[in-house]
Amino acid sequence: MTKGLTGQEIEVRTRGQGLYEVTRDVAALLPGTSGLLTLFVRHTSCSLLVQENADPEVQTDLLAWLGRLVPPSTDPSLSYLRHTYEGPDDMPAHIKAAVLPVSLSIPVVDGRMVLGTWQGIYVFEHRDAPMTRRVALHFGP
Repeated sequence: MTKGLTGQEIEVRTRGQGLYEVTRDVAALLPGTSGLLTLFVRHTSCSLLVQENADPEVQTDLLAWLGRLVPPSTDPSLSYLRHTYEGPDDMPAHIKAAVLPVSLSIPVVDGRMVLGTWQGIYVFEHRDAPMTRRVALHFGP
């Protein structure tokens, strides 16, 4: 792995809407050098976040807030949506992914990500059903 991570990816199996921490999975693939790590989620209905990993209430509150901001398409406030044939969670999931990041850049020094004390990397699943998500990784100087 000392030559970098180009072409590497991790697979994340979700169980429905929520935040799924992948910090350890990503850290296990890092070379022992310094550079910039880029992560990119290869789907249009989930996101990537750097978020607090100490208090699970932060994740619960983020999920609740985003659900209020963008409710299912069965909510009367979203009656204007046309893309509804994949279920009431699908188009709202696309909207959530449009306003949240789908890629992250994280500095790496001596093989360790430069994250804050309480920060972790998360796949933020926006669909109700279990999904298999792929996150591409690239490491460069």
